[in-house]
Amino acid sequence: MAHIVVMGAGLGGSIMAYEMQEQLRPEDRITVITKDPMYHFVPSNPWIAVGWRKREHISVDLSKIMAKKKIDFKPVPAKKVHPQQNRIELEDGTSVDYDYLIIATGPELAFDEIEGLGPYGGHTQSICHVDHAEKAHEAFEEFCKNPRPIVVGAVQGASCFGPAYEFTFILDTELRRRKIRDQVPITFVTSEPYIGHLGLDGVGDTKGLLESEMRDHHIKWITSAKVKKVEDGKMFIEEIAEDGSVKKETELEFGFSMMLPAFRGIDAVMGIEGLVNPRGFIIVDKHQRNPTYPNIFGVGVCVAIPPTGPTPVPVGVPKTGFMIESMVTATAMNIGQILRGQTPDHVGTWNAVCLADFGDSGVAFVAQPQIPPRNVNWASSGKWVHVAKVGFEKYFLGKLRKGTSEPFYEKALLKVLGISKLKEVERL
Repeated sequence: MAHIVVMGAGLGGSIMAYEMQEQLRPEDRITVITKDPMYHFVPSNPWIAVGWRKREHISVDLSKIMAKKKIDFKPVPAKKVHPQQNRIELEDGTSVDYDYLIIATGPELAFDEIEGLGPYGGHTQSICHVDHAEKAHEAFEEFCKNPRPIVVGAVQGASCFGPAYEFTFILDTELRRRKIRDQVPITFVTSEPYIGHLGLDGVGDTKGLLESEMRDHHIKWITSAKVKKVEDGKMFIEEIAEDGSVKKETELEFGFSMMLPAFRGIDAVMGIEGLVNPRGFIIVDKHQRNPTYPNIFGVGVCVAIPPTGPTPVPVGVPKTGFMIESMVTATAMNIGQILRGQTPDHVGTWNAVCLADFGDSGVAFVAQPQIPPRNVNWASSGKWVHVAKVGFEKYFLGKLRKGTSEPFYEKALLKVLGISKLKEVERL
């Protein structure tokens, strides 16, 4: 009998539990450990922040679903992983032993690395978590009573840029609906070397598409930006040249700001030699398996991926939902093979498919594989993207609530795009 433990129950962890269960032998069992029994659909957080969604619209009670699927579920935060003992120490003083561990915790948000950054004790908002998005909505409603400049973007070391672009244009849409857009200058501040880099060195013509959208919506931008600190209503920025020198220093005043932070690994794995890199991300091989501890696997945002290339300001690589699901499927199949005495041979596709909603239009892109050079390098824009994103949310959450074990992230995307195979996306 083998005990498989999934640590984390976000996008990667929840679907990991579903798919892993399908690979178990009758005598095996699976346990999910998570700090929050509720799953929240993170791609909807920008809508929460402007009042287009409520928490209950995007939440799923995993405890009920896991019980129905006969998956042990422990909503207790992990305190420390002890890989040499095959044991996870929990915050309540108990421990869970495992034969195989799948780490799917997502990241810790490194607001503290920049003075004044973040929604708790800082001066900027966040859409990384539903709690943050709700707080951002409160701040936005107050802001609308006294419109002033807005600063949106992603700081140095960030690896998730799509939501920053989404939220920028969603703000633009909502401000126009409220008839106050003319009172609100918007500046997009990013560590990317150019608009549309996305941590991927661009996909198709994302540079041209996003620059054009920003010009059309009267949004200014600053690239290769390093945020030095944030004060109440003021952001201090250094623009970095190609050689690493400071090209220009800028002070931006704002009445509302949302800046995505850099990520790092969670405390429970931080500093474990051979398991994580210096930032605390899980080291894995092409089979999602840790080389030092071969009974530990990693999936999702917590996995270490090197940047696509050098940039004047540090830029990470995003882990999109489509890519994460491919990691999940490969991991489930590989552990299934190991349980049956076989050599694991499954590899995630690591393709990226993204629908970036702009409130009433949007940009979509496909990168196969996510990291260049690519076989498919495609991007497009239009009102259809907004419609597809809304449809995707409904389909995905519906499948999650039913506890399906199919790769529903991929199927949801294909369904809302109206295609049967990913390669058909180019005809859109």
